[in-house]
Amino acid sequence: MRVGILTREYPPYVYGGAGVHVDFLVRHLREQPGTEIEVHALGQAREGARTYDEEDTRLTTANPALRVLSADVAMAGNLDGLDIVHSHTWYANAAGQLAQMLYDVPHVVTAHSLEPRRPWKAEQLGGGYRLSSWIERSSYESADAVIAVSHGMRADVLDAYPAVDPDRVHVIHNGIDTDFYRPAPETDVLERLGIDPTRPYVTFVGRITRQKGVPHLLRAALRLPADVQLVLLAGAADTPELASETDELVTRLRAERTGIVLVSEMLPREDVRQVLTHATVFCCPSVYEPLGIVNLEAMACETAVVASDVGGIPEVVDDGVTGLLVHYDDADTAGYEAGLTAAITRLTTNPDLAARMGRAGRRRAVAEFGWAGVAARTVEIYRAIS
Repeated sequence: MRVGILTREYPPYVYGGAGVHVDFLVRHLREQPGTEIEVHALGQAREGARTYDEEDTRLTTANPALRVLSADVAMAGNLDGLDIVHSHTWYANAAGQLAQMLYDVPHVVTAHSLEPRRPWKAEQLGGGYRLSSWIERSSYESADAVIAVSHGMRADVLDAYPAVDPDRVHVIHNGIDTDFYRPAPETDVLERLGIDPTRPYVTFVGRITRQKGVPHLLRAALRLPADVQLVLLAGAADTPELASETDELVTRLRAERTGIVLVSEMLPREDVRQVLTHATVFCCPSVYEPLGIVNLEAMACETAVVASDVGGIPEVVDDGVTGLLVHYDDADTAGYEAGLTAAITRLTTNPDLAARMGRAGRRRAVAEFGWAGVAARTVEIYRAIS
């Protein structure tokens, strides 16, 4: 069975959870008997994938979403002869749907997130948000199978797109490579970044988007105990407005307390693993999160998690066992931020409790979220619709 994996993110150009998912899914699909995997990726040339440039010279001044659609058309032109096409995120959904119509090949979509649940993207894409939303809706409604990365995500798919047949929406949780994500005893990265290993710290790893809720964490950090450090491994903000808001909050934090470390570059995974390992707490303040692979990464490194109770996060973080969940209510963000402060304070002032939750988190990650099982269940879906 020849399977085409259609994606924007693929190593080394991975910037979010969908890219991590594709990376490890491809590795483990290639180990499944009877499967031949081709990767088709948007963007820069890279080893192991056929790539499609988003910089169409005819569209240099066009909305970026239109350039993505142009690259998808080019991608669809090279998908004939496959037995399955499997697209990831709206960036590649159109290529999958076009191949489905052109070549009568089954199309599988993995639901990593949903455009209707991310209205703040209109700040970033302008009218392109309406285009991305149209592409996503059309591809989901026509897909032969939709894979949701959590039960919460499945419920969101059926709520946002009621025309989708519930029998075609399957839940396969994201996985985690617990051989790679494991406790790392070294501390050289901490020293290089200016993190004091003798002081407790809470860390965040992810992009600065409205979805990730970073401003909530920054406001919560204002009231943390004075000895607690805050370490942010965060990429550039999606919009100038969010960048300005984030910068102002970081400046205020640095004026009021020590131990604020902001790393805006994308670190190697080995460095991230070390930062996660030595953190007392990993915080995921997302206001929308279909699953949150980074929570699994932290758990696999034996780090306790404090996270919002949105989307698929409660399916990963066992409240009171592997971490603490904080209720998010967009009508009471001050209450949510106070809850983050209280949960982080509880763990950073009780290192034995944090360590116990961290060990429980790794056991849960190893036992329930292996990639080999994800790949095997994915192939079962391929076979059922081919």
